[in-house]
Amino acid sequence: MKNKIRWITETAIMLALLVTLQALTKGFGQLVTGSCVNAVLAVSVLVGGLGTGITVALVSPVLAFLLGIAPQILTVPAIMVGNTVYVLLLRLIAGGKGGTATQITGWLVAAAAKFAALYLIVVKVVCGVMAPSLLEAGLMKEPMLKALPATFSYPQLVTALIGGAVALLIVPVLRKALHK
Repeated sequence: MKNKIRWITETAIMLALLVTLQALTKGFGQLVTGSCVNAVLAVSVLVGGLGTGITVALVSPVLAFLLGIAPQILTVPAIMVGNTVYVLLLRLIAGGKGGTATQITGWLVAAAAKFAALYLIVVKVVCGVMAPSLLEAGLMKEPMLKALPATFSYPQLVTALIGGAVALLIVPVLRKALHK
């Protein structure tokens, strides 16, 4: 019971932090908001564990859409996949007691994989393969189809790298303070 309460508390704190950062940084653009979100994702999984990380990864894009940060409802599932890939790989590679090289490897692999997942799903599938159907059905307009590739390409790699770097700097301090 104690572990369950701790998990609920840690997850709630991470979600509250995520919502607060998304709301506060919304006006600063993708680089700032995305980096903050990725930092929270990384801290969530490296401190709270896989359950906390996945929960935050899945809820984050829904909150982003509700706050007007995610550009389209159609991108929410893609962001969920990208976030989940990010936290899973971070946990699998960097989540243990490995040294600095393991932490850095996990951070780089997770960031690259998140970028690849989002690029493939949004840029190649949604804006490529699905574009004619989306336009015809009125689910997306031409300007959005042209804007999405810029949002879901290299900026995703940059924000995942920045957020992961910030997390790797603060996670040891948090683990020590929480006796983990």
